[in-house]
Amino acid sequence: MRIRKRHRLKRKEIKRLSEEISSQIGVPVFSEEDVVDRGNAPDFDVIFVNGEILALVFEQKPFPTVRGVLKYGAKKRFVTVDMGAVGFVCNGADVMGPGIVDADAGIVEGDLIWIRDENNLKPLAIGRTLVQGEQLLAKNKGKAVESLHYVGDKLWKLDED
Repeated sequence: MRIRKRHRLKRKEIKRLSEEISSQIGVPVFSEEDVVDRGNAPDFDVIFVNGEILALVFEQKPFPTVRGVLKYGAKKRFVTVDMGAVGFVCNGADVMGPGIVDADAGIVEGDLIWIRDENNLKPLAIGRTLVQGEQLLAKNKGKAVESLHYVGDKLWKLDED
């Protein structure tokens, strides 16, 4: 994966971005004191915080990457999947309704969310919801969450180097 047009963000941009991400996940993230860059990746923009890729911007919506959720933690915008779905999610599969065991009821269709397993509650992937929060809990048939970034994908491996 190639990151192009990487540039340093100004304090005002960092503050706005940080506040937006913090409000979505319910915990404080990076501050204006951190070195924050933005670069273009093939599918979305990525946010570097002190040299690590800790957030992404998909369709003008910023959200932490899997590493970002691991670093900062998150209290909101989660979908919990059963252990049978973990292997599929870690390979980039979309989340199907019957595999969901819990979800944040405040999720709205189109929101960016983080996906976790039911035993360890560790982040597995970042996705975009295709249905409302109540429908996620209803376990309806079909796709419920579209996967955007997951453990082991190109973006994850890029930050390992």
